[in-house]
Amino acid sequence: MSKNYKKIYENSIKNPEEFWQEISNDVFWFKKPSQILKKNNPPFYKWFTDGVTNTCYNALDVHIDEGRGDKIALIYDSPITGNKKKYSYNELREKVSKFAGALKNQSINKGDRVIIYMPMIPEAVIAMLACGRIGAVHSVVFGGFASNELSSRIDDSKAKLLVTASCGFEPGRTVEYKPLVDKALELSSHKIEKVIFFQRPGNEVKLNTPRDIDWDEALSNAQNTDCVEMNSNDYAYILYTSGTTGIPKGIVRDIGGHIVALKWTMKNIYNIDTCDVWWSASDIGWIVGHSYIVYAPLFKGCTTVLFEGKPVGTPDAGAFWKIISDYKVKSLFTAPTAFRAIKKEDPDGKFFSKYDLSSFESLFLAGERADPDTIKWAEKLLKVPVIDHWWQTETSWAISSNCTGIEMQETKYGSACRAVPGYDVKVLKSDSSVAKPNEMGDIVVKLPLPPGTFPTLWNADERYKKTYMSNYEGYYQTYDAGHIDDDGYIWIMSRTDDIINVAGHRLSTGAIEEVLSEHQSVAECAVLGIADKLKGQLPIGLVVLKAGVTKDNETISKECIQMVRDKIGPVAAFKVAIVIKRLPKTRSGKILRGTIRKIADKEEYKMPATIDDPAILDEIKEDLKNNNILK
Repeated sequence: MSKNYKKIYENSIKNPEEFWQEISNDVFWFKKPSQILKKNNPPFYKWFTDGVTNTCYNALDVHIDEGRGDKIALIYDSPITGNKKKYSYNELREKVSKFAGALKNQSINKGDRVIIYMPMIPEAVIAMLACGRIGAVHSVVFGGFASNELSSRIDDSKAKLLVTASCGFEPGRTVEYKPLVDKALELSSHKIEKVIFFQRPGNEVKLNTPRDIDWDEALSNAQNTDCVEMNSNDYAYILYTSGTTGIPKGIVRDIGGHIVALKWTMKNIYNIDTCDVWWSASDIGWIVGHSYIVYAPLFKGCTTVLFEGKPVGTPDAGAFWKIISDYKVKSLFTAPTAFRAIKKEDPDGKFFSKYDLSSFESLFLAGERADPDTIKWAEKLLKVPVIDHWWQTETSWAISSNCTGIEMQETKYGSACRAVPGYDVKVLKSDSSVAKPNEMGDIVVKLPLPPGTFPTLWNADERYKKTYMSNYEGYYQTYDAGHIDDDGYIWIMSRTDDIINVAGHRLSTGAIEEVLSEHQSVAECAVLGIADKLKGQLPIGLVVLKAGVTKDNETISKECIQMVRDKIGPVAAFKVAIVIKRLPKTRSGKILRGTIRKIADKEEYKMPATIDDPAILDEIKEDLKNNNILK
């Protein structure tokens, strides 16, 4: 395939079926597909409809068949517990095959749903792959999620079995899973038949019902189990994401397209080969963990790192550098929040200098918009390309990126680079007309979406159509807003509901955040629009300072306000910048801007299930009161 980005991209858009057929030859099929794209029932497009394959075979067995069974597949490193372990492809398949047998012994078969509610331990990966081996549909729920959220996923998926652990570990605290599981099962109208518990050494729990089974007991009479043949359009997994109605949306992933697309991305987007060590510092409970801790690197046949720790505090701001140094990591993929946390704790990079990062070649950021200041700080420290790329739970892989395995592109700070081959990205205005270059609008993707994206929602075809496919006919609505510049670079400025209207002017909160993040004392920030009787909405800024700042808060606030006035203009009507201790975030690092806005506007809000620390919201209320925002 050509190494010219423009040529490859244009081919993917003009000839999608030929493009993806060629790529599909690189995966294992029990039966190769003859029909590449079925498009008779839009928006329900189907890729590789008559192909037969298996997720686990492509992740493990195929590499063993090719003579690479002794290669390290998975590295587990837990600075919280001090445990480390490496698994070759042979060793990982042995454990997966045996656990697949344990699932079969519990009457789990093709199409049955299995909830996986676990911390970042190898057994979570083993459980995911074992489901794929026998054709069960897994639904991973972030470990430590509240019981009602776990319950809602049990009820929606109608799972037969739940796999969990005795506990998870956070810096300074232990999350006991059994009480959460017991409460969730009590709340659920659908009744789970069996629960398999992995007992973490030193933190075992008593299992006292016929429903509960110890992990080792489940394995004791299990047989090694071969991969079952699966249709390409069967489902690999359900991953639930927040819905605006409060009912979680079950994103489903079809097997064939998932394997084809994700394996292709490892080389073409991330420039990772089978000989490389790759690390995605996320959690298996989120889409990044599904795609880039487990599936894509194993489909590619490289080595993937499973890290049970944090960017700071386990034990210090050098945790990431130690992992990269210890395992000769070539590329890291993480969230901008992680690097802002490191930058706040170690702004001068003193920890960085302690480690050998000669193997390290690139850093990829995604999950939220990466502010230019953080990217520049990381570039200066790491002396490697730092790439902000954009994708979503719904897509499972990047919509836009600097495709380092095809052709390196110029960096434009604040942009998520150009569309990845396969995605026909447009910016549409409210009247459905295409926006001009640099003109703000809704970012959409022309249908059909490429392989590996979501073909529908779990048991909710109409919700899929109404939520994503009806606002602009023939397009998937991403609910992100921004613009595409003259060079085709995509600028993600905010979620659609984060565009604020100030006296008739549509302003991006992301643009204002970009200015605030340039202040030398600001570690991270959030801007939101609050209701105003005169102008409709007014922006307010919340800023968290870097460690060791001695300048007083009032001076910093005034400087921030002046910077926005200077760089965006009086039209922004930006008059409030509040210095706070910390921002409320989800456990995956996303700032809860919508919840803060509801607090400021005195609207009812539901405590977000994914919030990292609920006490932060009380701090925010106090900060808003002290600054006359909340009266």
